[in-house]
Amino acid sequence: MAVAATVSLIAAGTSAAGAAPATTGPTTEYTVLLEEPGNRDFAIDAVEAAGGEVVRSNDAVGLLTVKAPANGFAEKVSASSAIVGAARSKPIGHAPAAKAEKTKRDNVEKENRGAKPNKAPAQQGSTAGMDPLDGDLWGLNLVRSNIARAKQAGDKRVYVGVLDTGVDGSHPDIAPNFNNELSRNFTIDIPNDSDGGVFDGPCEFRGCVDPANWDDGGHGTHVAGTIGAAANGFGISGVAPGVSLVNIRGGQDAGSFFLTPVVDAITYGADIGLDVINMSFYVDPWYMNCANDPTASAEEQLEQRTIIATVQRALNYAHRKGVTLIGAGGNNHEDLGKPRQDTVSPNYPPGHNRPRPVDNATCLNLPTEGNHVISVSSLGPSTAKADYSNYGVEQTALSAPGGYFRDYFGTPWYRTNENMILSTYPRNVALAEGNIDEAGNITQIGLDAGVKKAVQGDKVGYYQYLQGTSMAAPHAAGVAALVVSEYGKKDKKNPGLTLDPDKVEKVLYKTATQRACPNPRTVSYVNVGRTPEFDATCEGDAKFNGFYGHGIVDAYGAVTRGKQFL
Repeated sequence: MAVAATVSLIAAGTSAAGAAPATTGPTTEYTVLLEEPGNRDFAIDAVEAAGGEVVRSNDAVGLLTVKAPANGFAEKVSASSAIVGAARSKPIGHAPAAKAEKTKRDNVEKENRGAKPNKAPAQQGSTAGMDPLDGDLWGLNLVRSNIARAKQAGDKRVYVGVLDTGVDGSHPDIAPNFNNELSRNFTIDIPNDSDGGVFDGPCEFRGCVDPANWDDGGHGTHVAGTIGAAANGFGISGVAPGVSLVNIRGGQDAGSFFLTPVVDAITYGADIGLDVINMSFYVDPWYMNCANDPTASAEEQLEQRTIIATVQRALNYAHRKGVTLIGAGGNNHEDLGKPRQDTVSPNYPPGHNRPRPVDNATCLNLPTEGNHVISVSSLGPSTAKADYSNYGVEQTALSAPGGYFRDYFGTPWYRTNENMILSTYPRNVALAEGNIDEAGNITQIGLDAGVKKAVQGDKVGYYQYLQGTSMAAPHAAGVAALVVSEYGKKDKKNPGLTLDPDKVEKVLYKTATQRACPNPRTVSYVNVGRTPEFDATCEGDAKFNGFYGHGIVDAYGAVTRGKQFL
């Protein structure tokens, strides 16, 4: 594929306007958004006048990465009419903040760890023609991928980008579909933050940049497996087992996603002709970015406004280039149209999070609340909305299997690993987390968590259970890839197939399995051990509501009935 260069480096100490002024005192990196991508020279003049030095740029959206004084730069440079705003592009703070944020996310996604899960009842194994562990993938059945693949299993000319913590391209279920040539890592590991605390951990590779087929977090590999693990008679298969997987990494080992790597990944993916991009994250350090935050300093206000404008510009760019954008709805158990007080932001620097009133009109959870993003809520195997899942008629477009550990209350299935989503697991992460030993054997901790191992000759693969809207989104992304595979046309600009994302969206919505609100409409999760804060009220009708959106994404319906909606 031909790649248009939208990210360029600028020689140190120089710019289009000449030599950059020397900076004195502590410096940091900023992301600076231009008012118009074409006014680059004027913007560089403004950056230098404010004491900054441009080190690289993303010309697709008019974004500059700038080295500048740690104090005062954002306000100075934003005074220029050529600049929308500036935001710090790297975290500042100690490890406890990073660990606390990761722990918060793990509390949802890895709820079964250390919880002494119940033993699930005996169940039927994988059906004929499916991979050996597919009997554990109730999500494949719920979205009807298991029967859709007889009609359409996915075309190798369809490219799905995984914007996450990385993808283990060597995993036996990922490798057959992994495109290493196109894959990129847009992050640099941060072993220590500015105050000497540990952030990502030690750099495993020279230069602190992991290879494009590597994942130290495990999250991205899990997502990739759900989308497109190969149907190769080994381990598991994905929703679209025949498509190509491309790692466009924008997340740190620690699980944080910062503005510049995310935007670079989105624009790169658009330029190389990706058909679908899965985004199972929110952009740190703000859970909600608010244009008018009464609790924020002047720099924090600029930062949030800059993040909103920059992410939206990148999403618009990708949509224009033909990318279908899928986003996880979030795990904060709230109606995104009626959000609660935000108490977790900003998660950097440490200890700076505080209760913030959230104005629904001007506060956004990004990227899922961005334009052109199909936001997905999470269901358990009973099709109940998972207790942790965000919801609401303003943003929920589709629902999909994301896992719900506490589903089936009052039955033997309650609090079982099998209520969650099983997918691919990097060996290096399984070892680091104590779920396997040096010899590759599953430990007792791993057995309790439901970790599985597949062996075929010299091939060995590991699999873990997770839950979250992060696991729901890739089910929808896989179905979107099947839609492009079935109805797409030859891409005139890039090798492969293409289909207008608005048409993909229409097929997904029109063929989804409609599901009415529960009766009563307000669901209490107190009986499964949650506080009343988790209580959720479903608004809307069977055609569209806040729990299910247009319905449960349906692979079989999409590839057999979708043509009538194009």
